[in-house]
Amino acid sequence: MRDRGWAVMIPVKPAAAAKSRLGDDARRGDIARALALDTIDVATRAAGVARVLVVTADAALADLLPGGVELIRERAATGIDAALAAASGRVGLRRPRAALPADLAALASAELSAALAMASAAPRAVIPDAAGTGTTLLTARAGVPWASAYGPDSFARHLALGCRPMPVRATSGLRWDLDTPDDLAGLLPRAGERVRGVA
Repeated sequence: MRDRGWAVMIPVKPAAAAKSRLGDDARRGDIARALALDTIDVATRAAGVARVLVVTADAALADLLPGGVELIRERAATGIDAALAAASGRVGLRRPRAALPADLAALASAELSAALAMASAAPRAVIPDAAGTGTTLLTARAGVPWASAYGPDSFARHLALGCRPMPVRATSGLRWDLDTPDDLAGLLPRAGERVRGVA
């Protein structure tokens, strides 16, 4: 990570409550935590990223974070928007900020770096998930107040907030969050070492 550049903010649900769409898979909590740690590692290695902030109420995850990652502890999970508001408040307006979900199993650092470089041209920017309805990257340039509206159809909500959609190819790991057993099967060959180790 560099002294100047983006602050990447990653909210992480407690593992016991995460990845409910994986169903009764006994590995669900382990997969969720592995996904988060792999995604965090990718962010720390991305060119142009100066700070990585993780917001979580998961005490076990907090003890596993790599050095240099900033932890914002929640007493209880507050939701994505509240977590990001807390992280953005810590960063302040002098640095560009980006929100990243903790389940981008196939994301590569170079893909994140390229997307952040592209997003720097817009006051606010957004990248949709593969389905085109969710959000995988949300940004605000330095000096621009943070705003987010996660939930169903968050991509449309973020467009309504004035975010510029960024063109990212459909095969990019930045488009593919992992929610379902089919996602897990399809993304596993491209996943990080922790996810491959538990899935």
